[in-house]
Amino acid sequence: MVLTAVLASAQGTHPVSGRRIAGVMGHEGAAWLERPEREAEEAPRKAVAALNIKAGETVADIGAGSGYYTVLLADGVGPRGRVYATDIQPEMLALIRKKVEGRSLANVELMLGTETTTGLPDGSVDLALMVDVYHELAQPQVFLQAVKRTLRQDGRLVLIEFRKESPWVPIREEHKMSVREARMELEAEGFRLDRVVDVLPWQHILVFTVSDGK
Repeated sequence: MVLTAVLASAQGTHPVSGRRIAGVMGHEGAAWLERPEREAEEAPRKAVAALNIKAGETVADIGAGSGYYTVLLADGVGPRGRVYATDIQPEMLALIRKKVEGRSLANVELMLGTETTTGLPDGSVDLALMVDVYHELAQPQVFLQAVKRTLRQDGRLVLIEFRKESPWVPIREEHKMSVREARMELEAEGFRLDRVVDVLPWQHILVFTVSDGK
């Protein structure tokens, strides 16, 4: 399945890597996020398991979309933990709210963000997760600084991105990222690549920590 119809046009290039910035998936793409084939094609459950989330932690699902990962993360942090599900589209948050209420998930809080802010409190998050989101950020440098402020000491930022190194992955090129591009862009904003976890069929799991003491 090739992701094409629900994508907006690209928005320029990144000043550090030269990467073409992709357009944002509109809320009309929610059905693609919820497609039955997603577990086989992307293995979200395996991805969440690879994050080694601890019960009681606070996790932010940034650009949560339809909330596919939000539900998995809520199970991972347990009743004593918290998941912030953020998105810049109220329509996506409405979909997540319906899902959360249907499952009676008391540990999920919805937040409306913007292109430059997360909407999250400073120093509130153990893990910030962006699944196929970072490459769409219109102002990635500004947004990364906002994410950095939300992280607690020893907090992690994790990007899950379609592998540009694998030309056979059936996603448009501007919606893929290489490890090299991600590292260049995030290290320029004070993050350090801690590790790359390649256990997924189509995507990298890229784990970053803060390198400059904020």
